[in-house]
Amino acid sequence: MTLRPFHLAFPVHDLDAARAFYGGVLGCGEGRSSDSWIDFDLFGHQIVAHLDPSARAVAVENAVDGHHVPVPHFGVVLRMEDWETLAERVRAAGVRFGIEPHVRFKGQAGEQATMFFLDPSGNALEFKAFADDAMIFATELKKVAA
Repeated sequence: MTLRPFHLAFPVHDLDAARAFYGGVLGCGEGRSSDSWIDFDLFGHQIVAHLDPSARAVAVENAVDGHHVPVPHFGVVLRMEDWETLAERVRAAGVRFGIEPHVRFKGQAGEQATMFFLDPSGNALEFKAFADDAMIFATELKKVAA
């Protein structure tokens, strides 16, 4: 199966702030828009910020590898070099990380680089990358014959 872009619609309390963050900070291309929503190209995926002036983030966290991961959250699995570039771009923009860029599950199945931060409406985003894409859904490490 050829992987197709996903579509995600999510609430924001301010479209101008969403445009500055997703377009300016994250570098997402902008698609169609209206007075109540904006389409963005998030690394080839269609996300749509919908205006809800009363939108408030949900503050739930789950423990994952020693960190408190916000739920819900969304993001993209990137190539490692794109992940590193995005981490520097976000850091340079002065965005505060909820979970600093780091590698989790070191030496285990699913080892991955990850980072979390919030958009201006409090929506949690996670971007991750794998040195080996075979680890994306791995449940155990495969032994390589010497």
